[in-house]
Amino acid sequence: MQDDNDAILEKVASYYSSKLAEHGQSARGVDWNGAEGQTLRFEQLSKVISLSREFSVNDLGCGYGAYFDYLRSRHDLLHYRGFDLSAEMIFAAQQRFAGNDEAHFAVTGEPDAVADYGVASGIFNVRLDSTDDAWRSHVLRTLDMLNKTSHRGFSFNCLTSYSDQDRMRDYLYYADPCDLFDHCKRTYSRDVALLHDYGLYEFTIVVRKS
Repeated sequence: MQDDNDAILEKVASYYSSKLAEHGQSARGVDWNGAEGQTLRFEQLSKVISLSREFSVNDLGCGYGAYFDYLRSRHDLLHYRGFDLSAEMIFAAQQRFAGNDEAHFAVTGEPDAVADYGVASGIFNVRLDSTDDAWRSHVLRTLDMLNKTSHRGFSFNCLTSYSDQDRMRDYLYYADPCDLFDHCKRTYSRDVALLHDYGLYEFTIVVRKS
């Protein structure tokens, strides 16, 4: 089972590396349509953050570090760690923020320390040739990891199963928002929010811990 999951993630890493090579350090380079939508996603994910001053963040699937840019423009005291399966993405992030002591990046699919908050943006969208069942199992394992490595809460987004049929693509994964909300509510915390009203074909779930 682990070997199968590793093979799946290796394909996904290659997919995103190819996007970076094609589009560079941009929203399209991490497979989003544009910068406006990328910022809108960051706004939803950041609703998990309740601390106004110093805090730490694990960014799972950090790409070239765009979320760090977003956070540091709004917060003064920030400890950020970005993780990505694509070595090319991490290299780009390290070059981009060379000499910045607030940000650290590593090629891995799992945070190496507990942070106040965990965030995962876009990492559940591209399943390639994985089955729905196999990919859902991967999503749930990753949510367990996010829960384990976050102290105050975590947030993530997914493409929604409520998307228009003519816009859906076979290689993408469209999650049932009600299913994942129920899982998070029953498994991780009583304080869970489902955000499905910000104009994109996706949803964000915010899990807050008391």
